[in-house]
Amino acid sequence: MASEKMTEYERKRLENIKRNNDVMASLKIQSHAADLSASSKRLREKSYYKATSKKRKTPEPESPIVIRRSPRTRGMPPDLSGLPESFKDSSVKPTKSSWLPQSSLEPSETLSMEQAYEGEGSHLRLIEKLGRLTRNTKSEDENGYLNLSTEFERVHLEEPVDPRSLKLEYDNVARVVPGRIVSIRFLPTAEMTMVVVGNKNGYLGFWDVKPQNEEEDVIHLYQPHSAPISGISVHPFSLSKVYSCCYDGFLRMIDIEREKFELVYSSTDRSFLLSVAQQPNDVNSVYFGEGPGGLNMFDKRAGEISFSLYPHVGRINSIDFSQTDTNILATSSTDGFACLWDLRKMDVKIKADHPEGKALWNVKHKRAVHSAYFSPSGRCVATTSLDDTIGVLGGVNFEDTFMIPHDNLTNRWISTFRAVWGWDDTHLYVGNMKRRVDVLSVTKKKMVHTLESSHMTAIPCRYDAHPCNVGMLAGATSGGQVYIWTSSS
Repeated sequence: MASEKMTEYERKRLENIKRNNDVMASLKIQSHAADLSASSKRLREKSYYKATSKKRKTPEPESPIVIRRSPRTRGMPPDLSGLPESFKDSSVKPTKSSWLPQSSLEPSETLSMEQAYEGEGSHLRLIEKLGRLTRNTKSEDENGYLNLSTEFERVHLEEPVDPRSLKLEYDNVARVVPGRIVSIRFLPTAEMTMVVVGNKNGYLGFWDVKPQNEEEDVIHLYQPHSAPISGISVHPFSLSKVYSCCYDGFLRMIDIEREKFELVYSSTDRSFLLSVAQQPNDVNSVYFGEGPGGLNMFDKRAGEISFSLYPHVGRINSIDFSQTDTNILATSSTDGFACLWDLRKMDVKIKADHPEGKALWNVKHKRAVHSAYFSPSGRCVATTSLDDTIGVLGGVNFEDTFMIPHDNLTNRWISTFRAVWGWDDTHLYVGNMKRRVDVLSVTKKKMVHTLESSHMTAIPCRYDAHPCNVGMLAGATSGGQVYIWTSSS
C-alpha cells in the first residue's frame, strides 16, 4: 500500500539510493572509512599519552630568585654583577641608553641638512625662510658676538585672555612628522608663524603655518637623530640656531650658514639627554639634562662644558628660565622634586632621596615630576606630576604652594602631560585623554573650561603657547599631528 502511494519522484529517489549503496558496497568504502577512523583515534591517543605521560622534573634552584626593577627605569647604570669577567672587561661598554636604537652616526660626525632631509622638494626651502629671520634679528658686535642690547619682550596684556575665545579651525591642523611627538616649540617671533616638533624616531618637523605665498612648502622634515628628541630650544635673538637634544646622547644645532646639523655635544657614555633650555639674555650658553640627575652648561664660544652639576638624584625632565630674573631656573625630576635655583649660588650636594643644596625653593610630589615652567611674568611656577596634581608656586619668594587635582595619567603610546602657561598668569593648559584641552584657573584653583573641536581626532599631549601672538596655542599628538588654536577676540 505504501508503494502505491509513492509518487514517481520518490520511487526514482529510492532507486538511486539503492544503486549508490550497491556501488559503495562493491568498492568497500564503508570498511576503509571505519579502518581509517580507528587508526586516527589510536594515533591521537598515543600522541596524547606521550605528551602527558612524561613527568616534568622541577630543577632545583641553584640560587635564590631575585625580583628586581630594571636599572633603566630607576635612572641607574646596568647591573653587571651576574656577568662573566670577560664580558665586563670587553671593549663594548654597556650604557644607560643601550635599550635605544643605536645611531648610525659617529659622535664626531656633523650631519648635513641635505643628508638629513626627509621631506618633499628641496632642503633649501627651510634655510631660505630661517635666513630671512636671521637678517632681521642678527646684530653682531666688533668681536662677532650677538648684540642683545634690545631686550626681547613678550606680549603685555591689559586684561587676561578668555580661554573660551580659543577656536580650532580646519586649516590649523597638520600632520608634521610620522609618529609620536615628544617636544614642540613655536619660533619666538611675530614675523613668521612656525612650529618646530621632535618625534620619538629622531625626526624634526618644521610647519610654516602661514607661508608668504601658497606655492611655498609648508612642511620641512629632517632626521638629525636616531631616538626620541626630548627637547627643543630656539632663542629669540638667534632664530636660525635651533637646538635639539635626544636620547641618542647627541645635542645638535642647525647652522644655516653651513647647512649643517652641527654636533654641539656628545655624551661620552651615550647617556640620554632629556631637556634643553637657554637663558633669555645669553645665546651662547645651552643648559641640558644628562643621564640620572645631571645638569650641564655648554659654552658655545669655548666649545666645551663650563660646569656640570647633579642637583637631582633622578633624571631632569625639564629646564626653564625666568623671563624677568634670568639667573633663576626651574628643574623637574623623576625623583619627585621640582626646584628653583639661582645660578650664582648653585652649589649642590645630594642626599639619598632629597636634592639638598642652595635651592631657592622646592616642591615635593608623590611621584615623578615631568615639567616645571615659569609663568610669563616670572612670578609663578607650574609643575605637572604623575601623582595627578598640578602644583603652583607663587608669592614673593615662591613660598605659597598649592595643588590643583588633574588626571595626568596617560598610556604607553601617549607622551606624558605637561601643563603650560598661556599669555598671562591666570590660566594653565593641559591635556585630556578624551581628546580635549583642559583649562585650569590659578585664581580659582580648579578646571574652569575645556577646549573641544570636531577637527581634533587625536589626544594633544604636549603644548606651547606662542610668546608673541596672543591666543595662539599649539598642541601635539602621538600621531604626529599639530593643532593650533587661535583667539577669535
